[in-house]
Order: sequence, then C-alpha cells, then structure tokens
Amino acid sequence: MNPSSSPAVAASVPPVSWWRVPHMWLVVGGPLVVVVASLITAFIAVHNADPVLDKAVFERDREAALALEGQAKAEALIKLQPAHQARNHAASPVVPQPER
Repeated sequence: MNPSSSPAVAASVPPVSWWRVPHMWLVVGGPLVVVVASLITAFIAVHNADPVLDKAVFERDREAALALEGQAKAEALIKLQPAHQARNHAASPVVPQPER
C-alpha cells in the first residue's frame, strides 16, 4: 500500500481553496483575459462608431476635392516637368541625342 494514498495521510492534509491553486489560474486566466479584452473592444466599438455619411454630401465633397487635386496636379506637373524628365533620362540606359 502506498503511504501517500492512505486515509490517515489524506486526512492530515488540509484542503486548499480553488483560488489558491496556481495551475487553476493558468487554465482559467488566459481565457478570462481574452473575454475581458473582447468586452472592452466591443464597448469601444459601440461608443465610438463612425457616423453614417450622406451620399449627396460625399459626392459633392469628392467632386470638389478631385477638382482641386486636378488643378494642383497640373500646377505641379508644370513646375516639376524638367526634374521629371531628368529623372527618367538618368534611369534609362539610352542617352538622348541633343536636338539640332
């Protein structure tokens, strides 16, 4: 007979509360942290929801932004045209012949 399994030895060891067992916290702690984090994430998502956009206002603002962007691109293209051409010629293996 194994001495550790005898009723006298088992009766002499006081029972340990479940919250004092470290292995229990390893098993329950991980999923508990995930559940708490998901609740916090759900709370943040519900309270900071993005507003619904009005389609007419969105289209109007988009057209205005595209018009400004097109104008800015045209101005930038005029200013940067020589640099743009020089960059392309520096990267190409063909040396352009000067115009006569």
